[in-house]
Order: sequence, then C-alpha cells, then structure tokens
Amino acid sequence: MELRYRLNVTIVRRLIRPLPVKLQIGMVRAMNQRLLCASLSALALALALPAGAQAPEYAETTATAASAAADPWPFAASDLAVDPAYRVGVLPNGMRYIIRPNATPPGQGMVQLWVDFGSAAEGADQQGWAHYIEHMAFNGSTNVPEGEMIHLLEREGLAFGADTNASTGFDNTTYKLDLPRNDPALLDTALMLMREVAGELTFDEAAVERERGIILSERRVRDTFQLRTVIDNLQFLYPGSPLAERLPIGTLESIEGASGAEMQALWSQFYRPENVALIVVGDYDPAMVEAAIAREFGDWQGRPRIAPPSLGPVRPELAGQTDIFIDPALSEEITISRNGPWIGQPDTAASRRTRVLRQVGYGIINRRLQRLSRLEDPPFRGAGVGVSDVFEAGRTANLVVQAAEGDWARALVAAQAEYRRAFEYGFTAAEVAEQTANLRSSIESNAASAATRHNGNFVTGALTLLRDRQIPTTPESALERYNAHEPLITPEAVLAALREEWVMLDNPLIRFEGRTAPVGGADALRTVWDQGMAMPIAANSDAAVTTFAYTDFGPAGSVVSDEVEPQLGIRRITFANGLKLNLKRTDLQADRIMAQINIDGGNMLATRTNPLATAMASSLMVGGLGEHTLDELQSILAGRQVSVNISTTDDSFRLSASTIPADLEMQLQLFAAAIADPGFRPTGEAQYRQNVANYFAQISATPANALSTNIGAIISDGDPRETLQSQADYEALTFNRLRDDIGDRMQNGAMELALVGDMDEEQAIALVARTLGALPPREQAFRTYEDNRDRSFTADRSQRVIRHDGAANQAQLVMVWPTRDDSDQRASQVLSLLGRVAELQLLETLREQLGQTYSPNASADQSRTHPGYGTFDISAAVDVADVEATRAAMLAAIAALRDAPISEDVLLRARAPMLEAYDNALDTNAGWMQLVDRAQSEADRIDRFKVGRAMLSSLTAADLQAAAAQYLDPAQRLELVVLPRGS
Repeated sequence: MELRYRLNVTIVRRLIRPLPVKLQIGMVRAMNQRLLCASLSALALALALPAGAQAPEYAETTATAASAAADPWPFAASDLAVDPAYRVGVLPNGMRYIIRPNATPPGQGMVQLWVDFGSAAEGADQQGWAHYIEHMAFNGSTNVPEGEMIHLLEREGLAFGADTNASTGFDNTTYKLDLPRNDPALLDTALMLMREVAGELTFDEAAVERERGIILSERRVRDTFQLRTVIDNLQFLYPGSPLAERLPIGTLESIEGASGAEMQALWSQFYRPENVALIVVGDYDPAMVEAAIAREFGDWQGRPRIAPPSLGPVRPELAGQTDIFIDPALSEEITISRNGPWIGQPDTAASRRTRVLRQVGYGIINRRLQRLSRLEDPPFRGAGVGVSDVFEAGRTANLVVQAAEGDWARALVAAQAEYRRAFEYGFTAAEVAEQTANLRSSIESNAASAATRHNGNFVTGALTLLRDRQIPTTPESALERYNAHEPLITPEAVLAALREEWVMLDNPLIRFEGRTAPVGGADALRTVWDQGMAMPIAANSDAAVTTFAYTDFGPAGSVVSDEVEPQLGIRRITFANGLKLNLKRTDLQADRIMAQINIDGGNMLATRTNPLATAMASSLMVGGLGEHTLDELQSILAGRQVSVNISTTDDSFRLSASTIPADLEMQLQLFAAAIADPGFRPTGEAQYRQNVANYFAQISATPANALSTNIGAIISDGDPRETLQSQADYEALTFNRLRDDIGDRMQNGAMELALVGDMDEEQAIALVARTLGALPPREQAFRTYEDNRDRSFTADRSQRVIRHDGAANQAQLVMVWPTRDDSDQRASQVLSLLGRVAELQLLETLREQLGQTYSPNASADQSRTHPGYGTFDISAAVDVADVEATRAAMLAAIAALRDAPISEDVLLRARAPMLEAYDNALDTNAGWMQLVDRAQSEADRIDRFKVGRAMLSSLTAADLQAAAAQYLDPAQRLELVVLPRGS
C-alpha cells in the first residue's frame, strides 16, 4: 500500500513516497494562492529556529550486524543502558518481539509486524513481488476471508489507510495497525490478524488476479517525474545494485506475470519466525501483551532465518562520470557525489559522541550555505552537504545545489567554495557554540518531556533497534552523556570527526537535473567544477551576534474580562487593547506548549480586483524583523525553543509555534515583534520568483497537478479569487506590496491568542500582558467581510476535459456536486458521513471488484466561511482506457446511494472510525487547539463538539439516502476528466 525508499542519497531527501491526493474541492479557496504557497514551502519556512534541531540520540544510524543469527539483539556489543521500560524477547520459534508500555495518547496503542524482507531479496523475474505480497496480506488467509480483514478493522474504528496500512521498502516490509482503544479484545484481534499475515496467507489465484489491477494502478499513479529522477539517480550512483534494479514497485512484466503459487513460495521463504518481529506500543500491561503474543504466535513454525541480501555494490572507485537528466517539470539541481565503504560500528557511547561531532560539523556547513541562500541576490535557491549510509553496503558523500533556471554555474561555484572552506580551514568557536546550543536545547527538551512521549516515538525506537541495531535509551541518559561530552566539542574535534567520515569530492560523480540541459553539457559541468576547485578561498570569520531587540513593548496590558468556559474548562480572557487570550492547561505532553494567534483578515483580503493580496503572506518572515534579518534571528535565538510559522486561513492570518515553558516569554516576544515590526525586506523576493517559475513548470506534470491548477477556475466560472493567475502576476509581487495589502490588518485587526499545554496559567497571563497585551489597541471583533464571502458553483455542468503532460496512460475522473454550508450541524454531519460511505462503496467496486484504481476518493466539505457553499466529490486515478468503465461504476455507486438505504454493516464501518476520532480528539494538545484556537470569536465550535458524537451516532441509513437523493443527482454533477495531452 505504501512504498518506502529508505535511502538518503542526498542531504535533501528526494526519495519521495508519492501518495494518492485526496481531493478537498470544497476547501479549494483561492487556489491561486494556496497551491502556489504549498509549492513554495522552502520560502514559507517561517522561522526555522532551534525547535527543529534533532537530538543525536534519535538520529538515524547503522551498526554492525555481526553474529545476528546467534544473538538477535545488539545489547552485548554496546555499553549503553537500554531503556528499562522496553520489554524484548524471543519466542521458542525464534520470533522476536518488542513491547513498550506508554500512555501518550492515553488508552490507545500501535501494533506493527516487521518482516526482514523487501524488494532487494527478489529475483530478476520477481520484481515487485514483495510489495504484491504485502497487498495480498489483506486478501485472504486461513481464518479471514478475502476482504474481511479491512471490514473487521473498520467495525472496530480503524480507518483504512489512516489506521490500517503497510509499507514495502528495499530491505523490509512492515504492517501497521493504530488501535483507537486499548481494550484487550481489540489487541487480541490485532495480534490474530498479524498472525494470519505472518503464517496463514492463502494467495487464492482469483484474489491475486483482482489485486493485480490495483498494483498496476498504483504503479501507474507513481509514474511521475519525481520517481523517474529518483530511478535515474540510483542507477547513476549505484549501478548493478538492488537499489538500481529492484525498486519496490517492480516492473510491468513481473507484476503481470506473478501467480499466487509463485508468490506463496516466495512468501513462505521469507515470512518465517526468525525473520519477523512484532512491535506493540501503548497503554497496556506488558505482561498481558507478552502472554498474548506467546499465545497467538507460539505455534507458528517455519524454516530458519535467511540472511538478508546485500544492497551493494556501492563502488568507491566510481569517479569522473556525469549524468544529465532532463524533464520539463524538474527544477535545476546539481549533485556532486563520491562513494566510500561502509564504516558502521556498534552503537556505543563512543560512536554516539562521534555522531554528535559530525552532526555539529554538517550543521555548520549547511548553516553557511543557508546564509548565502538568503542574500538579496542569492547564488542558489538552496544547498546542503551530508553523508548517507547506503544500508550496510557503503556510504555516499553529497553536495547538493538547487539553482535558479540557467544559473547552475554560479550556484555550483558558490556552494563548492563553502564545502572547500570547511574542510580546509575548519570552523569557528562561535559556529560550534550556535550548533551546540541548539543541540543542548533539543536534548534537554526531550528529557523534560520524556514521560509523555507519543507512541510513535517508541515504535521508531523499536524499528531502529531491529533495522539498525540501535539501542533504545532514555532521554535522561542522553542528556547525561551530552553534559559529559559538551566540553569536548571543539572546532578541532568537529573537523577531525568530519574528515574521518567524509569522502573527498575528488574527480566526483556529477549529476544534473532540470528542465533544460546545461549549455556545453557534461563537459561544461566538469569544467566549472574543476575551475572552482582551483580558485583561492579564505577562512570564514565569525559574524557578530547581537542581542534580541524586542523585549520591551511598553506598559503591561490589563485584563478587562476573565472567565472559564463551563463545558471544557477553557479560560477566556480579554485585554484592554482588544487581545483575546484562550488558555487550556493540559498534562498530555510534559514541558510542551502550543501557541497560535489568529489576526483578522486572511484570504478575505483577496478580492476580485486584488486576488493576490495575501499570496506572499506565508513568506513574511523571510524578511525578518525591523531590527533583525532572518539570518541574524537564527543566531540570536540559538538554543531557544521558539519559532514562527505564518499561514493564511479563510478569514485570518495565523501565527503558530510549539515551545517550552522556559521559553514561553521569548516565544511571545517573537510573536509580538513579528506583528508589530515585520521586516518586509526584499530579501527572499528573488528566491520567491525562482520558486514561482518552478511551480509553473509543474502545473500540468501529473494529472493531480493539472486538476489542482484548473479546478478552482472551473467551479467558480473564473472568479479570480479562485483562479490561478499568470506566472508574471506572481513574479511581480514584492514585500512592499504585501505591506500595503496586509499591513493594516496586522497592525489593527482583531487578534486572538490560544495557549495549550503544560503551563502555569497565571504566569502565562502575565507574560502575555507584557508582550501581545502591551501592543497598541486593536479592533475588538473580527470583521464580517460580507461583501467578499460570496462563492458560486458554476451552472455550466458540461463535461470539462483538462490536459496533463504526464504518462500517456494516466487519467483522472472527478465528479463534483454543490451542496450546502456548515451552518446546520446535523445536515453537515450527514454529508460528512455520506462522504465516508461513498468512499467505502468506491473502494469496494472500483478497487476490490474491478481493480481499476489504487485509491478512489470521496469527500464532503461544507464551508464555514461562504454562506450556502459546499461540495461533494468523488474521484479516481485510472488508466485512460478505463475512463468509461470507471464513469459507469461511479454513477452506479451514486445511484445505489440514492435508490436504497445502505446496509447496517456499511453504516457501522463508515461511522466507527469517525466516532473513535471524537473519542480521542482531546487526547492531544493539537486536538485541544482545534477548540481553544477561536474559543471566543467562534465559541459555537465548543457547543458543536459537545453534541457532535451523540448526533453522529443518531444518523440513520435513511438520513444518508435522503441526502444522496437531495444533493447527488447525476444530471447535476460537474464532471472533470483529466487526460494526457494529445489523447
């Protein structure tokens, strides 16, 4: 169901995992802004400060696998103390298990079955079979009929895809169940199903044939320019290896030639106890879990473990070669690489100390490169260096440079100089201090919140133990080790550790990808590199670090009202300057606070006459603050858990961050400064324009891209607020214009702040009073913008054909109906549940019965912003040859919903995951934030939440049939067909 390419061959993780795009047509608000902004995420970095620093205890690593057969655990080879809460064991049949009790989120659990078998172990005529076997795990076993596994889990509240999933990579296959409740009966069901996958699959030939179409559909959907460049990159770097020749998706010939009997033979060869491990994490008694595992898996017998295949060769002698890969949708990128042997070692305190030194060193180089990318005339869009372990077959050093179109030579020379400067002259004490401050902050924060880590954290710990033989330790012990090590982190030690791992880029492998081949071709690339290596360079000097300029905002604001909302205990406060503050203290995540501000305006400022008013808003922090550039801020705030992410909603500008109690004051100061004194510097405008060009190069590269580009204009009859404007219009945007368009709202618009998490309420109120509460008076209420809330659905329901430039066999079929807004909660819930029912029906017909599509979708969206407006849509990515049959199947499914009530079982399977979502909504700070966020300006959200579950439970099949009859008239549908250009 999901393909994984767990190989970081560049510092930028380009081995993407393309997943089906679920249409949310009703949410396509100002497509010209949102879609473009999404593509400009590199610019919408907001303020990437130390909160993003990675603690070295959790960095991906590899360690020796020697004597794995004799000792399945790596503990004897390490001097690190294992987290005592982990319970690991081996059944008499050789199957390993890892149990980790944990109560965050409370009353939930995660179960995963890990198989040491992936596409690298396939034969030449078996390519894609590991992934095919993963699919067949859901298609029949000794005790579970075909299709019943998914239905069984849906009845228990697990949504297919979200809570029930699996993935296949080069080296392993993993099956995943996220359990919404921790009751023993549900755990027993999960273990029973995993036992069926491990040893009881039947591979019925008819089921194999039905699944073949789904596999081929998935392969077709994933055939994009992103995947094609990944394949070319692997073949260039690792010729003759499984990485280049055994992609998990397989070949068309091997998929079409697979039989049930042949796959069953391969499955029985690798799905054997000693090759499998079970992971259970959650709110359970570990002794109970251990007994349940023994009871379910104890009788499973199989042959001894098969040694995993090598993923090599990774050839260190490979040098001097050049590769040019051209695709009209690709932005310009140059990768300079050299391979080296694998230098893994046991996971010990000493190896972790070395890893910290290297993390600091690469961090400094990448920080230097980041500074260059933030110049007013940046030499490149982005650049980075790093070394990637290629499983246990070797390692690759990479210098990756992302250039503006046609500017690759300048980009390469600038990045090359920083690489050379680092390895020739080393680092300064100030640079090391900035990196260690960020590391210390991250490690201390992990230790402070150790007791409330999410289940997923421990699943990751279990997987790295199995996959990389990394010891799961405690955050507290990581902090102790770091405290002892920090005095030894010197510029000299950092450079020595880097030189020990780095593979010098002498006569390197050079790879270029982009829309247009470089003038002069491979010779030009090599010449520019060689000339750059001969250029003189000087040592780096420390930049002056100033103090944060925004600590005094005037007299503290006074509180004029303070009440506790009675239903959920949310504290609601108003300050004299108009600021609204909503507080909810929780103990769900120790030492963590979520902060979010909504400021009046948002996309309401985007009008028919000025549709791009907010298009650059998410890039606001690129301009820094009035007193500090963004680059200065990153140095000034090193070691502080603060950040600013700016986004635009339908009616507000949203500033969000996650911080810790010790840094809450700094976080609020940063928020206040971003609002009161944004920099609006032209820094970043050039990079913005470069990203605009790259976005427009991709607007028709895939069916999904082409659909997203055009659907807003089609539905709205060309309303400029919903229509992608011309490339020139976006490239003409400036920060000066942004200031003119949004400055008044940022300075004067109503403002609402929400704080959720582990805080002292009175202290938090006092800090808010001295920062945001001290700002000049603002409007008391969010404006209505009644003249800009109109939204229409086209009356022209003729079929529309959209053209894409992707693979010639790719098509997408979409049907959309207008519905209603969200003002009536019950009516809105009926439509939402109907969307879930429709998706189940489409999965049953289009996917399971006809095998035409990998992931059909249905969704309903009812607007809170636009009166009377909502949409219901169904869609499927299919083969061009299957469009007519898909249309017939879709219309038949809609007719069935209109003509008769659905069965009680379908209703149960559709509703159960939605009910579980209600039950677990307040088990995380993020869930609370959905209600605390606008607890004063949109207080009805709380009322709706309190009655929502009971209301959802009361809906009947007759309600859904009535809604389908009211809204889903086939004659009133808007049909969009996305076809390859020229077909």
